[in-house]
Amino acid sequence: MRVRAGARSGVAVGLGLVLIAGFVVDGRSTIAAYLVAWIAWSAIPIGALILFMTSYLVRRRWTEALHPVFVAATGTLPVVALMLIPVLLFMKEIYPALADAASLPPFKARWFVVWFFVLRTVFYFAVWIALAEWLRRAWRNDEAMVRAASTGAILWALTVSFAGIDWMEQLEPEFHSSIYGLLYLSFALTNGTAFVIAAGLLSPRQIGRSRGYSGLLLSVLLLWCYLHAMQYIVIWSGNIPKEVAWYLMRSENGWQLVLAALAFAQFVVPFCAMLSARVRSDPHWLLALCGLTLAMRWLESAILILPAIQGLSVAMTVAMLIAATFFLGMVLWLTFDAVLVREAQDGAPGAAIWPRTRGEREARSAGQGS
Repeated sequence: MRVRAGARSGVAVGLGLVLIAGFVVDGRSTIAAYLVAWIAWSAIPIGALILFMTSYLVRRRWTEALHPVFVAATGTLPVVALMLIPVLLFMKEIYPALADAASLPPFKARWFVVWFFVLRTVFYFAVWIALAEWLRRAWRNDEAMVRAASTGAILWALTVSFAGIDWMEQLEPEFHSSIYGLLYLSFALTNGTAFVIAAGLLSPRQIGRSRGYSGLLLSVLLLWCYLHAMQYIVIWSGNIPKEVAWYLMRSENGWQLVLAALAFAQFVVPFCAMLSARVRSDPHWLLALCGLTLAMRWLESAILILPAIQGLSVAMTVAMLIAATFFLGMVLWLTFDAVLVREAQDGAPGAAIWPRTRGEREARSAGQGS
């Protein structure tokens, strides 16, 4: 385990050096690619947080079995927050409103101020980290669980909606959609759900069990599709140039193909597949759909972010996106494992059911088989 962790740490350090070189060579393309990867990865713990709360309000055997996954996933939030620092350092490269707010209306000019942007981001993560800790401490106390989940769900919905507007819609200050905050909310919920279900299917306690998972995945995918369809219908019917331009930018230069691939792979394929009872009951099929859903978040993140940023080098952006994706993935993987180890050492209920090494997984499986 130590060797593998050391290897992952070494890979993460190497990729970090590649990103630093990228910032020196082409800071604009590198930070744009980094933001795409960070948005996709950060959506996992942010989305898992609302599922953590839901598991306290709607209790089933499978939600209880996922408790260590919820704790470990949301335990990566402090690291995710620290990983946003490069974006804050180079934010004027990609956020035109932060670079020059003088041309904006009075309210937007005051809202898009550097120090206020940073303060809001710190506030969002402070709330989410506090909620994750509150939920962890409330475990096994029925009243505390309901209280933490009910209060947290309201705070989560509000802060996540504003975070989506700040981090992504702000890339195009002339554009506004009243549903944009909900789009990011569904983005995080979809990514968090796919990760949690995949982790649950890989857990020895859940191998061969998929009841409840398929309905949950299908529900969040339908919500995701509905919100995107509603924004498109409202903008199309309103026919306001500043809003229509948002779609026009994503309908040229090859982005129309990426958009079509996202719609097909993220909705058509999973929806049609889960019409089959065999797919819904087969953990291997569900695991594949979860993997597809996670991959599509990178595609969606690129569609939402990259067309809005001018002057990017395609080759540099693609190279740095790959480097940033694996760098952040390695860091979060190490953090996820570390939180599981900490919870097991602290004797937290349910933490020990998640094996951390191959030998431990095989021993658990053999014990269950006997």
